[in-house]
Amino acid sequence: MNNLPKSPMIGEARNKELLSSATTYVYRQTPSGDLHAHFFFPPDFNYLEDRAPSIIFFHGGLWDISAPTQFIPHCHHFASRGMVAVTVEYRTKALFEGTPEEAISDAKEALAFFKYHAASMGMDADRIVAVGASAGANAVLSAALHPHDKTLGPSPRPCAMILFGPISDTSTSGIGNELFATSKDGKFHSPSYHLPQKALPPCLIFHGKADRVVPFDQSERFAKRYRKRRNKCELMEFKNAGHTFFNYNSDGNNYEITLRSSDQFLVDLGILEPDPLADIMH
Repeated sequence: MNNLPKSPMIGEARNKELLSSATTYVYRQTPSGDLHAHFFFPPDFNYLEDRAPSIIFFHGGLWDISAPTQFIPHCHHFASRGMVAVTVEYRTKALFEGTPEEAISDAKEALAFFKYHAASMGMDADRIVAVGASAGANAVLSAALHPHDKTLGPSPRPCAMILFGPISDTSTSGIGNELFATSKDGKFHSPSYHLPQKALPPCLIFHGKADRVVPFDQSERFAKRYRKRRNKCELMEFKNAGHTFFNYNSDGNNYEITLRSSDQFLVDLGILEPDPLADIMH
């Protein structure tokens, strides 16, 4: 991995501590600043020889805050399960004066970058899972659903997706349309606008029914349309749960449920081996 530019740690003292066990690299340079990807490798992992499935996390924050530490507990779990786990920074308003269009562009760039450099990062390019929350989930869905010009390099489409309270509709009747350059841009970039399609990645969605930021029925409609061409899309609803119900520091029980369900989802897809500790712990 020496051919990738290494970057310094980012953020405040808390973020530095949370990221202290990560290996951090620049995956994209922009006029607003470098964008970082923080890697968590499996125990005794040799990225020069090993080829493992990987899981890439895109934090939430409604295109405003930058929170690459949101999914660090998840990264530790999946690294312990033999995956290369990565939490990605993308352009947000607070840190980069970023726009939704730029967030989508960064997610596409990151996923294509990891595929292109998979051999030097210990990754299996055919087993890259993308995970996102809220605006991060919007970026993941956009990477999977938007048209891709093959002459530009590897497709950013992941092999599977796990989404938490995803913003799947950015039309005028959805969420965040006013943050795009124009209302037409918001509609065009909307993941829902690009459905239905055939042969899409299997998808697992978690959504709180009491979510006041992204209404649950948005995911309900999206999942229904996603399945129209025989695509796999599971929707797990959580009663009385709000927008951040799945976070490690928000609700321990929901965190465990969503984490174990995500793990089993990847086992069912053949991406992970069954967890030998699962029966012992439950």
